[in-house]
Amino acid sequence: MVSTNADAVAIEANDLQKTYGTETALDTVSFSIETGTVYGFLGPNGAGKTTTMRLLTGLTQPTSGTVRICGTAVDDRRAIASLVGYLPETPPVYEAFSAREQLEYVAELRDIPAGSATERIEQYLDRFDLADDADKRISTYSKGMKQKTAFIQSVLHDPDVLLLDEPTSGLDPRAARRIRESITELADAGTAVFLSTHILPVVEAVADAVGVLFDGRLVTEGTPEGVTSLAETGEDGTLEDAFLAVTSKEAATDR
Repeated sequence: MVSTNADAVAIEANDLQKTYGTETALDTVSFSIETGTVYGFLGPNGAGKTTTMRLLTGLTQPTSGTVRICGTAVDDRRAIASLVGYLPETPPVYEAFSAREQLEYVAELRDIPAGSATERIEQYLDRFDLADDADKRISTYSKGMKQKTAFIQSVLHDPDVLLLDEPTSGLDPRAARRIRESITELADAGTAVFLSTHILPVVEAVADAVGVLFDGRLVTEGTPEGVTSLAETGEDGTLEDAFLAVTSKEAATDR
């Protein structure tokens, strides 16, 4: 469950480095994210965002550096599983199951009491307009329906830390808004949300802090307003302007 200490550090990454042979996917990246914070993690394709997220879950081991989730080292897989909810870019669902069967299966794995699990599942199915199709096989679902099912299973156990990789991918505007609302509500209740997405308006809508990754390095970090100011386009600048400016500067510096 979510910590009641509002000042607690939920995610702490120190000097994370990941290499594959002679290639450096992540180069000494450090950040600290407090409980109840939505952290927007931005970067172009190939910047190292997915690598970072896999390191935060413990699914991939760093070449060097450390990660702690709510004070627990990520190599303690059992403890981390209870603390973290994770939605990768490709939804991890069993297509032979129905959405209800998938969620009941996840609830059992998470040791959520049956009565509580049933209540949560029905509430989420209603919220995401899946109730009428909840007993159909996931193999018959659209991409958006699969995405909504996967999001629900990532938050079903009320995690302390939620890692989201492109959570609104394939969703219609109504469902995308439900995701944004859910992210805000979870953060308000104390969950730290690590949000990686290319859809910058989503970050502008929900993020308390933003980090920009480029070529495996964290090139800027701050509040959305602070990062936006880097665009140097005046008061009408957007996060997209800042993202393009920062990554262009870094590319020019590298050359």
